[in-house]
Amino acid sequence: MDSIHHELRLPETISPFGVGAITDIRGESLIAPDTSWWDLARSPEVHCTRLMERLGAGVLREAPTNPGWAAPGAATLRYWRFPAWRFCERCERLGSVTGKEKGKWDNHCECGGFLVPMRFVAVCDGGSHIQDIPWFRWAHACDEAAVDEKIRVCRAYKQLRFRKISNAGEGLGSLFVVCDGCEASRPLSELVGRSALSRDRIRCEGRQPWEDQEITGDRDCPHDLVATQRGATGNYMADRISALEIPEARPASVEFADKVRSHVYFQKVVADNGGPQSEVVAGWIRDEIGGTVEEVLAIAQGGGAKSEEMLLDLKDGEWAAFVGKLAKRRDQGAGDFVVDGRRLSEAGGPVQLLDTLSGVGQVRRLREVRALRGFRRFRPDAAFVRADLGPNSFRYPTYPAIDVYGEGIFLRFDEEKLSAWEAIPEVRARAAILKRRREELPWAVTRLDVPEPRYVALHTFAHLLIRRLAFESGYSSASLQERIYANPDRVDKTGGVLIYTAAGDAQGTLGGLVRLGEPARLVPLIVAALEDADLCSNDPVCIESDRQGVSQLNLSACHGCALVSETSCETANRLLDRQLVLGGSDVPGLFDGLLAEIRAGRHAG
Repeated sequence: MDSIHHELRLPETISPFGVGAITDIRGESLIAPDTSWWDLARSPEVHCTRLMERLGAGVLREAPTNPGWAAPGAATLRYWRFPAWRFCERCERLGSVTGKEKGKWDNHCECGGFLVPMRFVAVCDGGSHIQDIPWFRWAHACDEAAVDEKIRVCRAYKQLRFRKISNAGEGLGSLFVVCDGCEASRPLSELVGRSALSRDRIRCEGRQPWEDQEITGDRDCPHDLVATQRGATGNYMADRISALEIPEARPASVEFADKVRSHVYFQKVVADNGGPQSEVVAGWIRDEIGGTVEEVLAIAQGGGAKSEEMLLDLKDGEWAAFVGKLAKRRDQGAGDFVVDGRRLSEAGGPVQLLDTLSGVGQVRRLREVRALRGFRRFRPDAAFVRADLGPNSFRYPTYPAIDVYGEGIFLRFDEEKLSAWEAIPEVRARAAILKRRREELPWAVTRLDVPEPRYVALHTFAHLLIRRLAFESGYSSASLQERIYANPDRVDKTGGVLIYTAAGDAQGTLGGLVRLGEPARLVPLIVAALEDADLCSNDPVCIESDRQGVSQLNLSACHGCALVSETSCETANRLLDRQLVLGGSDVPGLFDGLLAEIRAGRHAG
């Protein structure tokens, strides 16, 4: 195989050119093999204890790199040609063999024409496998009752051509695979459809294109193949995970539970097992370390927060770290997590806004580690394919990873205000629409957060602020990302938003976001973001809608008002609703009345 030299940025090795992804480079179609094909000796290890606690055994590694264009013997990242079937743009010859010139593989036909990858590939509809369509077999897989013996026994493997027949109409019906040997031909229009390949008895091989059949052997895959265009979005759905590298902070409930368990009287409470003495002894513990009798009894009975459960959730630790930083105000640290705590009241502003946001963090520096766990194909609930398919992948897998540095703004919402608002029946009924739809989709249950009212409102607010910050910060909107902390079911309830930039080698710590995190600048920005969302170019259709977006997992939210780049969003632009932010019809929003207060003040002024 001939070499193609092409430069990639490190973040692109995670997405969009990560393990299993198909990409077009210099007129050729390539697919990235798993990490067992990497030169691990030249792949530096990425360290992130918090992330590895979630992933389990294994190691995080950065893709092999080299400065500038690769010299002979320099570290490179391998890609595999896929699909192997290509046709000549000059003579229309179709085949899977690349030519040779002076002993080297060359991507040109014998006639000198350039070989173009076939547009369609075959994807397994449940096993996440992908393979070439066997074009010769497909072209001759006609109805045996209607085909003559000449086509049935044809062996003219090198006489296949891919032709456009102008008098056959437009679209796929005009594109034919033709055999010059037996004159068999089929239009690509017969290729589409869920059962088209199964009808022709073409089965899934049960492997990825780069896996060697001699090594893996025959695999029995029970799922059917479906022909799709090789660049279709559904052909590759990456499963990525990221974590902020912070000094691991223990949530307050975990600290309290550990104090209770270590108290000298705790075993007496456990031994009484809810008897008459347990409440008295729990009162003694409460008097010494605080809390309530009920909390002490819950911990003794196996309830309350458990360290293992809480610390496995990456966001819990991050939330506790941010809360601790806000309490200390000016951060004198010099590590990879530097946050200055501020309050919006320092600059003044609308009462409704000051009551809703209880704290602001200017995140001067943060480190984020991103890793690729694996991918799925065709359906979000298809079989999961690991990023490492090597012989040691189950025991000690290698995950592609990068670490990037950035800055951001953290906003903490007032818990009392959030709890009171989300208890309103109309608010809960509005969010329940998304809850029902999420529960009806098996893939959404495992991949999307529960759309509690606070999550939907804070998530939508983050999108509105990202759209406004893109005008003011100097960063493109695709360089800004969100991290939503909105869980009312934890003992330590969370309610906050982090908007940050961590774009690797392109944009990282330019200072634009930190500067805008100053209360005097941030208040007008938030107001402007909410005013932008008050009127969408698709209103009144958008604001009155309760079924928009993929799988109808958005309510009042569209590209005209609340959607951002999918790479910026945790949920790929799902679980959004402007009504839960600003209010609408009979639903009070989290910031309901804020714009009226501002406009009344302007009018009075």
